[in-house]
Amino acid sequence: MRKLILYIATSLDGKIARKDGAIDWLPDPSSEDYGYQEFYDSIDTVIMGYKTYEVCLGFGDWYYKDKTSYVLSKNPDREVLPVVQLVNQDPVAFVRDLKTSEGKDIWVVGGGEVITLLHDAGLIDEYILAYIPIVLGEGVELFPAVTRQENLELAQHAIYENGVVMLYLIKNNNEVS
Repeated sequence: MRKLILYIATSLDGKIARKDGAIDWLPDPSSEDYGYQEFYDSIDTVIMGYKTYEVCLGFGDWYYKDKTSYVLSKNPDREVLPVVQLVNQDPVAFVRDLKTSEGKDIWVVGGGEVITLLHDAGLIDEYILAYIPIVLGEGVELFPAVTRQENLELAQHAIYENGVVMLYLIKNNNEVS
């Protein structure tokens, strides 16, 4: 079965973007890879919410053009690029089915509402979190209104000179949910 992996940067106070969706506070990606390329090569599918999709469009050409890209939205009239598939069905059922299909692992890119929904359904298998040494105060929460406890085990970590801490967390198989 394919794994659903959350790979995301977060501020120390648990924000994944500024209140307006800006991510200008993230470190310059050209200075350090943070394990991104190895991770990116291990997946063939990306899933995100429509707000995250709009942020990604701001980067220019569709960055994930070599991956199958799904954008989750309750609004069936949303427009997406031809290389992107809009998904209007129940996200939990869709991802549950997707995990049983053939392929590499799946990256849940964001945003917070999608992450919370998939977390609360118990569908996220690995959490790769890059903690950025900044406190944003206001912003988009990593886990807004999360309701499900998930006991995780630290599988690996990395600490970088600029203060970024990467945590690689997996589900605790002894967990009782």
